[in-house]
Amino acid sequence: MRDFWLCFVPLFVAVDAMGVTPMFVGLTEGLSGPRLHRIILQSLVVALAVGLLFLAVGKAVLALLGVSIADFMVAGGTLLFVLSVRDLVTVEKTERQVDPDSLGAVPLGVPLIAGPAVLTTSLLLLNQHGIVPTAAALTVNVLIAGGLFWVSPGLNRVLGKAGSKALSKLASLLLAAIGVMIVRRGIEMLLAGA
Repeated sequence: MRDFWLCFVPLFVAVDAMGVTPMFVGLTEGLSGPRLHRIILQSLVVALAVGLLFLAVGKAVLALLGVSIADFMVAGGTLLFVLSVRDLVTVEKTERQVDPDSLGAVPLGVPLIAGPAVLTTSLLLLNQHGIVPTAAALTVNVLIAGGLFWVSPGLNRVLGKAGSKALSKLASLLLAAIGVMIVRRGIEMLLAGA
């Protein structure tokens, strides 16, 4: 049980369900009922599948491609930064930028829930604590994100359109900062290994 908690806490920070929820609210604005529930389910299935598959074969695939964890962090952090800046500078969503049918998969499932921070953290925890506690902690954290997504329409009603938009922009700014942090850590790892 101790190993589970030692995996749960870093993955809780990496998944950042509280930080991802405003992004979810912004991306799903105007959607409700079964369509919204389908998006939530899709995001959870995709995030879990990617996270667990990455636990199983991630190191081997990265090694096969000659990609280090540091390289992966720089690429993933850059992607998060670019997506966040795009959301920050978009004044008004005249039309949905992402197809609602794939919204749960990309960007919600990957990279927002199971992004580079989660995948990298999972690999590091796998080495320290083993597959079972790491996979269990990953699963619980993804389910927590899903629970927050599920109650987000109520949050949206409380905040109103302006409050939701402000929260979404703040979340985009925080996500951009997280992207920069991941890139910085990746570069530090690359320089330390050079």
